[in-house]
Amino acid sequence: MIRRCIPDWEQEDVLIHCHSLACGGHFGPKRTTRKVLDSGFYWPSLHKDAYEFCRRCNQCQLTGGISVRDEMPQVPIIVCEIFDVWGMDFMGPFPSSFGNAYILVAVDYVSKWVEAKAMSSNDSSEVAKFLKANIFSRYGVPRAIISDQGTHFYNQTIEALMRKYGVHHRLSTPYHPQSNGQEEISNREIKAILEKTVGPTRKDWSKRLDDAL
Repeated sequence: MIRRCIPDWEQEDVLIHCHSLACGGHFGPKRTTRKVLDSGFYWPSLHKDAYEFCRRCNQCQLTGGISVRDEMPQVPIIVCEIFDVWGMDFMGPFPSSFGNAYILVAVDYVSKWVEAKAMSSNDSSEVAKFLKANIFSRYGVPRAIISDQGTHFYNQTIEALMRKYGVHHRLSTPYHPQSNGQEEISNREIKAILEKTVGPTRKDWSKRLDDAL
């Protein structure tokens, strides 16, 4: 990729765009630097400037960073193809936002691609609709889906759907939820981004969700 070398007077604007605006997500210095590079920009002191910019960011200082310290080891999953294995989990309940109180999140274990949707409830019918509309029809039927043992995932409706499409449903254990590790990481990142981008009433989170992905 050919990148444009940004002059001094434009560097702050680029960092604001790649860190603070809706598409930035208030990530840390490394991911902010990567965002700048992926956007086609560069300058010699980029890494140092991104670090200082993130350190000065008021939103980041108020909410803190995402820590994975002391995280339990994740169970490795061997897959052959992209979109073969997805992890799935609910976030919430949150304060009502345009009738929504939950976020259903699915993460591909190979590409780390995230699909998420704001929902009014966390029942099995919503999960089934999400799988068919957001996963099966877009990326093909996967080999396996990993979830916790909550009743919204572990029930006759979902098991019938899995049998119909030939999908193996793997359940993470209550005492070791991080066997669904990719999902846990994505949940923390989405929550951290929303905390930094929602309005003062915090009721617009469902409108901010697409920008957080």
